[in-house]
Amino acid sequence: MPDLDYRQKAWSAALIVLFFVAWELFCLMTGMSDLVLPRPSQVFVTLFEKFPILWPHILQTLATTMVGFVLGVGLGVVLGAVIGVSKTAYDTAYPLLVGFSSIPKVAVVPIFVLWFGSGTVPAVLTALSICFFPIVVNIATGLATTEPELEDVLKALGASKFDILWNVGLPRTMPFFFASLKVAISYAFVGAVLSETVASNRGIGNVMMTASSNFNVPLVFAGLFVLAGLGVALYVVFSLIEGRVTGWATRKSDVIAT
Repeated sequence: MPDLDYRQKAWSAALIVLFFVAWELFCLMTGMSDLVLPRPSQVFVTLFEKFPILWPHILQTLATTMVGFVLGVGLGVVLGAVIGVSKTAYDTAYPLLVGFSSIPKVAVVPIFVLWFGSGTVPAVLTALSICFFPIVVNIATGLATTEPELEDVLKALGASKFDILWNVGLPRTMPFFFASLKVAISYAFVGAVLSETVASNRGIGNVMMTASSNFNVPLVFAGLFVLAGLGVALYVVFSLIEGRVTGWATRKSDVIAT
């Protein structure tokens, strides 16, 4: 219902504004030092004043994140498809993937720096290494949920394994796939910024680390706001694409709800 959706969005926006107002009042009433917790107004002023300086770093972080994300999605789709259609591949690769995913990625950044030097490449690889795992898991899960009875019927009708994968398996993975994209893009940002704080002289992560060293806490929070804004924007983009591509997957629930 459009009116209900509008009211829900209005309430959400009001709560966000209320959060920042409460933050501002808390800092004013307690006399909180800027070195501990700056007021939102200070953060926004800093963001406005420093934006010309921040803009190249924003582009760097966004580019690094998107390259790592795209590579991670490609790798995740391929591995997920292989694992999802082959039990042998699942039994072999899945424990290795879980083990790799359990390693704190801050521990692998020095290895990437040792191999490729500081700069963009370690940031891309860190973003890739973090974001590809949810893609693999969701693609493999989507393929594994194909009913054996349906596969038997299709085989009886002369369909090959590739036909079943292409016409049934992959379409069934779309809801899983787009759900994982929204998670993966957030992970990619985490990986890129993590690497920038350790092994780069560009990007929002490096700006935040430099600002922290200079005790410029409002600039650190400005970097956090930028990252949050980019993450939310990309999340919304993928949510809209998901609604367009996989609307059939939620149509039944929408009909029941109405």
